[in-house]
Amino acid sequence: MQFVTADTHFFHSELLGVDKFAPRPFPDVATMNQTIIDNWNAQVGEHDLVYHLGDIALYFTKPPRKSYAAVADVLAQLHGRLVLVKGNHDSRALFKYLAAHNFMVDGQPKYEFHDVGVLLKYNHRQYYLTHYPMMLGIAPQIINLHGHIHHYAVPTKENINVGIDAPELDYLNPRPRFGAPVSFAEVGEMIAAKAADLGKQR
Repeated sequence: MQFVTADTHFFHSELLGVDKFAPRPFPDVATMNQTIIDNWNAQVGEHDLVYHLGDIALYFTKPPRKSYAAVADVLAQLHGRLVLVKGNHDSRALFKYLAAHNFMVDGQPKYEFHDVGVLLKYNHRQYYLTHYPMMLGIAPQIINLHGHIHHYAVPTKENINVGIDAPELDYLNPRPRFGAPVSFAEVGEMIAAKAADLGKQR
């Protein structure tokens, strides 16, 4: 199966507790990290593919290599192969470290890297997978899956926030557990529900 997610923000201590932008009610980053790992692995199989649309982690150490190694250790625990789209908090140095420590899963690399986004056709629908929400103009046949804006949503039916704390997750019943990527079947449900919701508001 194929899944998509964004904004895991592993190790990001400033989001713990009551944060206006993206509150995370965990006592420490170790608990938050483990919760995301557990919920991810309960949803994703070892042979699945996950598109991660940026902001993997926020962790700064001296030397920086120590934080890259810690992030790599967390990512290695996640089921599936990861297609990583660079977010504003993802450094090229981290991607280089992951590339240097890549390993094989089912005969393919664990990590694949993209700077801007991925254009994908899935189940007769086109998706543009990016970190930032994109205003694609007159291209209603393309759905933009994105992260970056956490508890906020773009008020158009073509933009779906798939971050782990996105409001669009409320369209799913039950709402996914915190940190669990969403399948493309669930993305389809989110698209239909958001379009219907916005239609009611007109």
